[in-house]
Amino acid sequence: MSSMLTAETITDAQALFVKTPLSRRTFVAGTLGAGFAAAVMPVAAQNVIKTDSVGLDVAQVHIPVGVELLPAYVAKPTGKTALPVILVVQEIFGVHEHIADVCRRFAKLGYLAIAPELYFRQGDPKAYTDIPKLMTDIVSKVPDAQVMSDLDATVSWALAKDGSEKIGITGFCWGGRITWMFAAHNKTVKAAVAWYGRLIGQPSAMSPTHPIDVVNMLNAPVLGLYGEADTGIPVDTVWKMQEALKASTNSNARKSEFKIYEQAPHAFHADYRPTYRKEAAEDGWKRAIAWFKANAVA
Repeated sequence: MSSMLTAETITDAQALFVKTPLSRRTFVAGTLGAGFAAAVMPVAAQNVIKTDSVGLDVAQVHIPVGVELLPAYVAKPTGKTALPVILVVQEIFGVHEHIADVCRRFAKLGYLAIAPELYFRQGDPKAYTDIPKLMTDIVSKVPDAQVMSDLDATVSWALAKDGSEKIGITGFCWGGRITWMFAAHNKTVKAAVAWYGRLIGQPSAMSPTHPIDVVNMLNAPVLGLYGEADTGIPVDTVWKMQEALKASTNSNARKSEFKIYEQAPHAFHADYRPTYRKEAAEDGWKRAIAWFKANAVA
């Protein structure tokens, strides 16, 4: 199978390039949720949200997928069972500190939140200092079918532990696209929230379809949170997706919604990046929680 980068993937990566003289934080490669990926250095330390683990069980776990073990970061309220589940899907940078913090934010609200490291077979994304090389060496080599299988296994693991059948999924950037795709793939998902994930693209061996191609297959309603000033995901593609959802005969597609934030760039929720927009990020988070609750994931 081809591992060549598509034009759409390159454009998505370019949207992440922002040069700014911000202070440096350390990163730890190889440990899920510990430190930031090298490619995002220096981080916007003054904006980084730090959610403590008081009252939570947090751990790195390993989920069986065939003969392999999928590493994942999990956070949940201590001593609680039958919890609603949120799958948290990474950006291109893997399960680093920001994604782990998002898991803890959900856990503080009573969820079992789990973020599987979906690139573990291809390599460690946190070790890369160069985004184009990260895209070429790892991201472009991760097939959608593999990701769907890993997320299926993650759902099964959660159900076997302390999770309930109230299952939701959310993802950012690369994970935003995956969120749409998994909502069309897995019938146990009750609700999904996609943050600035690509919607339209050319078919390839790794990604034979894209969100706009699967609107009639959605098993759950999706809330899309997008930035009007996103240079990697033009707002006209959001309009096209919105029209496809409205025209669908699928009830979950028709229930799906978009919120587009004026002047917000790509990665406006990423508090460790200079693209962070506090007002949009906070509003998006409130809408995400309300969406899950309104769709019985609470």
